Amino acid sequence: MEDALFFRKRIQELASVAYQRDIVTFTDFLNLNELHMIKTLNSKELGVIAEAFGGYEHAERQLVAFHPDALSYQWEFPIVCIKVEPKSVRFSEALNHRDFLGALLNLGVERSTIGDILVEDGKAWFFCLERMADFFLENLTRVKHTFVTLELVADKEDFPKPRLEEMTGTCSSVRLDAMIALAFRQSRSSMTGLIESGNVYVNGRQIVSNGHSLKEGDIVSVRGKGRFCYGGIVNQTKKGKYSVKLYRYV
Repeated sequence: MEDALFFRKRIQELASVAYQRDIVTFTDFLNLNELHMIKTLNSKELGVIAEAFGGYEHAERQLVAFHPDALSYQWEFPIVCIKVEPKSVRFSEALNHRDFLGALLNLGVERSTIGDILVEDGKAWFFCLERMADFFLENLTRVKHTFVTLELVADKEDFPKPRLEEMTGTCSSVRLDAMIALAFRQSRSSMTGLIESGNVYVNGRQIVSNGHSLKEGDIVSVRGKGRFCYGGIVNQTKKGKYSVKLYRYV
């Protein structure tokens, strides 16, 4: 409770500074719960607009910018992308998301300075605060036992895109619990606890109702499991079941 109150106070301070000084203020990278708390605040009452971005579309961890309705200058989110790859592919280990995140946190930095990490074919791309880029470039030399090289991705066109795995399946209902069960190949009953305990977010908003109806294009994030995009109903079977399509982030 105290952490939530402190967070809300910090957000209000950032919004107030942006309004009073007519500037843009930024949070660090926020998790799903923190992003949800900001969405429950009415930033317009504080005289500012709140915008979120994590380096690419639908990023899970994002910065939030507070700014007045009209500014006399252009601004950008202070986010950079860094590519990490083994020095020698031949002698590298099979590295995953947890390995790369662990190596970064072992440098003694806060999790809030690092955004999403996208891993593919033993390489990783991670987003971080611009002010931390030089530190990571100079100090991250190894992931587990694999020596790595780092490179700043200067051109935004070269930023990584998350890979999506298309999934199809049938279900008797398009309720949120049924879609999560289908996405993660688990029983529907095992998903209800996750939803009711506040571990599920739809488009960044916390949802605690198992019967919540999804709309095509909704992004569902489940803490500890991953996320997926709901692609909608493909057709209805003769027995009245629904054939649906999902896109799971991998």
